[in-house]
Amino acid sequence: MEQTLTHMPLIGDHAPEFKANTTQGEINFPADYKGKWVILFSHPADFTLVCTTEFMTFASMMDEFKAINTELVGLSVDSIYSHIAWLRKIQELEWKDKKHIEVKFPLIEDIKMEIATKYGMIQPNSSTTQAVRAVFIIDPKGIIRTILYYPISTGRNFDEIKRIVLALQKADKDAIATPADWRPGDDVIVPTAGSCGVAKARVEANDPNMYCLDWFLCFKREK
Repeated sequence: MEQTLTHMPLIGDHAPEFKANTTQGEINFPADYKGKWVILFSHPADFTLVCTTEFMTFASMMDEFKAINTELVGLSVDSIYSHIAWLRKIQELEWKDKKHIEVKFPLIEDIKMEIATKYGMIQPNSSTTQAVRAVFIIDPKGIIRTILYYPISTGRNFDEIKRIVLALQKADKDAIATPADWRPGDDVIVPTAGSCGVAKARVEANDPNMYCLDWFLCFKREK
């Protein structure tokens, strides 16, 4: 039987707009977050196992994300009443160093799956009634910069999500790229030379702030 494919926005697209009821009141997305980075993430349902640990983790890191101008917005296809009951239950749980965790970021009610469908979060081979576990990182201009998907059995890596935001912010600020396993403070990659002359000058230059592995791969020292 032929299945209908659900379109999802791509990296570089404007984040699809919507208005929604959430546990923190109505939001107009992404207009309400202009000038801020946003992590929009979905989960299959309230009271699910892996997602409970994820919400505890996200909530415990909320101040860390705010410190880097980043807001959190969650989504599932459950009702606002189910959301409230689940978030209240989370406050009673204790896991690792996390206890009495209050989820203060908005959790979107999406019973009709309209928002989840706009973002390609409903994937029929996974479920026709639940959103997959997706992460969209959206920049201050409302442009989607990163898309991540996780299988139902694997918890998200929140250090990596934060690292991606920091890497994107660094790249935008300094017009550079970040190498594999980059962390703040590590050396960064300068843009590819635009001509043979520039490439040769870079390789032969005695610049203490830059070094090249070859003509096409040069690094800027950060320390």
